Amino acid sequence: MDYLPMFAKLEGRAVLLVGGGDVALRKARLLLAAGARLTLVAPELDEGFAEFAGRFTHLAEPFSPAHLRGQLLAVAATDQLDVNAEVYQQASELGLFVNVVDDPERSSFIFPSIIDRSPIVVAVSSGGRAPVLVRLLRERLESLLPTHLGGLATLSGRIRERAKRVLDSLSARRRFWERAYASNVLGGLIEQNQWDKAEQWLDSELQQAGREAGEVVLVGAGPGDPGLLTLKGLQQIQQAEVVLYDQLVSPEILNLVRRDATLVPVGKKAGAHSVPQDEINQLLIDYARQGQRVVRLKGGDPFMFGRGGEELQALAAAGLPFSVVPGITAAAGATAYAGIPLTHRDFAQSAVFITGHCQLEGRQPDWQALAISNQTLVIYMGLMKSELIQQQLLAHGRSADTPVAIIERGTTARQRLLIGQLAELGTLAAQAESPSLIVIGQVVSLHEQLAWFGERAEPAELGLVQLA
Repeated sequence: MDYLPMFAKLEGRAVLLVGGGDVALRKARLLLAAGARLTLVAPELDEGFAEFAGRFTHLAEPFSPAHLRGQLLAVAATDQLDVNAEVYQQASELGLFVNVVDDPERSSFIFPSIIDRSPIVVAVSSGGRAPVLVRLLRERLESLLPTHLGGLATLSGRIRERAKRVLDSLSARRRFWERAYASNVLGGLIEQNQWDKAEQWLDSELQQAGREAGEVVLVGAGPGDPGLLTLKGLQQIQQAEVVLYDQLVSPEILNLVRRDATLVPVGKKAGAHSVPQDEINQLLIDYARQGQRVVRLKGGDPFMFGRGGEELQALAAAGLPFSVVPGITAAAGATAYAGIPLTHRDFAQSAVFITGHCQLEGRQPDWQALAISNQTLVIYMGLMKSELIQQQLLAHGRSADTPVAIIERGTTARQRLLIGQLAELGTLAAQAESPSLIVIGQVVSLHEQLAWFGERAEPAELGLVQLA
């Protein structure tokens, strides 16, 4: 870190600004907005300074070291390199913070790009290395931060002491504020400048806080790439106090969970269910009844072979509130990263998703329907049953040379793609590791044209292909 970000309280403090042109005017505008007691040294001033007449002291003379006496910091904003250099040298010798505009090498502090929602202030800097990038970031942040944010912070300051008296624990107060800030009601009142009603609403919510049960949000984490986590999913895991997660959730996504949240691993990986489903259901109920904000974080989409419905049934039976944030399922994410479209008008007019746990209470799937040639078959958790799948599809008429793909750790940097034919599926599966997705159909042949993630695939023995 080249610079330590700090917010300096300049109200009534002495600051020296050397220069009288456009650049100096921009710096003066910032310093005066912060309440600095500004002395401006310049033989002449740009006419724009008339806007601030009476708010600064103007010394119409060249810079001299004597001007630095009693100052907290100094800013050099002239178009004369020798003057700027002298300001830097003299200020540094006195131990003052000094900024030379557009000269990071002669600056002990820099002016960041500022998003002002006072009392909320956001500052962004690249240390002078990439000003255009910083400007783009500032524009993005300006669009994300609502204009009423400062008013919300001011109102919160008035309510804060009341919240401490009503709610005796830090976690209870945190939940109260998070729910209040997420409310459309509060935001709407503030946007309409109805401050009294907004304060009354906060008081009412404060009296109810601590009495209600917690809630559970079922969040789909996507197939692995943290960039595929939805915005709403990110918001939920950053607000959660407790996160119950599966082994299929990538470490990169877990790193996005708020630092003070309780992380509870509950296993649930193919062939390794370390926590029984009934216990997971009970954990969700217990944490919610403690008033906690709980996220149940699942790989892919929670309703796609993820038992999300069963967990919500348990919460509903317990009378607890819940909601769902869908995720990108592996069939959509992993195939896209492998360059395999699920449908294509020349090859497949439908796609069918099934689980590799092919038998339920003695009932076999409809292999005849699954063996149709003009559809894509996507199989979750199918490695252990790959030979059975191969045999049944061949027996029910699917061609032995139908292209197949096994996508291992799809969408991640460790993605690996095994390509072959249906007659080789069992052999290919023996070379793959979980988590893997099996794709069967003519669309697999398109990967040679459409592969974009990692290095382009090259054929190898038994059709083995690896994507970095």
